[in-house]
Amino acid sequence: LGLSGPPGAGKSTFIECFGKMLTERKHRVSVLAVDPSSSTSGGSLLGDKTRMTELSRDMNAYIRPSPTSGTLGGVTRTTNEAILLCEGGGYDVVLVETVGVGQSEFAVADMVDMFILLLPPAGGDELQGIKRGIIEMADLVAINKADGDLVVPARRIQAEYISAMKLLRKRSKVWRPKV
Repeated sequence: LGLSGPPGAGKSTFIECFGKMLTERKHRVSVLAVDPSSSTSGGSLLGDKTRMTELSRDMNAYIRPSPTSGTLGGVTRTTNEAILLCEGGGYDVVLVETVGVGQSEFAVADMVDMFILLLPPAGGDELQGIKRGIIEMADLVAINKADGDLVVPARRIQAEYISAMKLLRKRSKVWRPKV
């Protein structure tokens, strides 16, 4: 599964919860978390693993943070090979968390069975996000953080994305993207 979304959408939190649910059901889960690299120093914080404290201690989970090192598309130059290595190593679920910073970070969509776009409610101009690009590639759009005071904005953005996705050309004859 490939996961992308804007900063603050809750990608790492989602992955930790989902990953724990999968390991509790006896799956072996690998997480390939891609972090942006500095164009100045080339360094990267690789902080996603620190946000997944429970999953990182789970013996049935493997978390590998990697820097983009200047690669565009939200993944690293070797993400596809890393997915194959994880599968070969016995991990039956591989989650790839992209850099997730904009509308062109969807190279992972061609590497995975399902591409999920996580969106926070009330993130600003919702229609700005409904543009060709990343939304066309999504197999599933999940509105995250949809509780408390954000229930109403979450339902509004869900309705907007459902309407917008009806305008997009279908990529598959058997799957219609869900919101």
